Amino acid sequence: MKQWPLNPKLTKEMASEEIILEKTVSRRIPQKGENGSFWEDRGDRYHCGVDLYAPVNTEVVSVEGGIVAETGLMTSPEILPYWNPTYYVIIEHDKGLFGKYGELAGFTVKKGDEVEPGSLIGRVGMVLNSARIDNSCPLYIQKLKNRNPSMLHFEVWENEPITVHRKYLGGNWFAEEMPENLRNPSGYLKAKRIFYTEITG
Repeated sequence: MKQWPLNPKLTKEMASEEIILEKTVSRRIPQKGENGSFWEDRGDRYHCGVDLYAPVNTEVVSVEGGIVAETGLMTSPEILPYWNPTYYVIIEHDKGLFGKYGELAGFTVKKGDEVEPGSLIGRVGMVLNSARIDNSCPLYIQKLKNRNPSMLHFEVWENEPITVHRKYLGGNWFAEEMPENLRNPSGYLKAKRIFYTEITG
């Protein structure tokens, strides 16, 4: 069975209030040209994945089974001053596809771990530090200053994921020509989207 990568847990009190879930945890994949969409033109860079909006600490689970190929630091104020520390997990799924689950507050797996569909791998983090956003930041970052969203940044790579490259930083590609092994994750997620909630006491 395949899973949607965000797995919010609701209390019994919230279970009947579906509108709360709709407003806090996205089941929607941004469409072309929207904020957080695949290959969104951000002026000086292009977005390598899709952003799935959800509150900080929302559970992030593996879409499919696979082997954890890599974990690491994705963003940090030491890299860019307006970034908080966030992390990534890369899972090698079937047929040589790698899913990169990024902008995590932390992760619960290590390289070499085998995961099942729906296995907890981390939690949603907050990548931007609004207090450090000023006029020196890229325009699209400045626009997020007072409406700083938290999200899962999700990428799909074929054969070999790129995490370190002179044109790649924080889930963005600093060139118009797309890397040949980068895939649009929208179709992948749509084909595998099963959403469920666990009601907790």
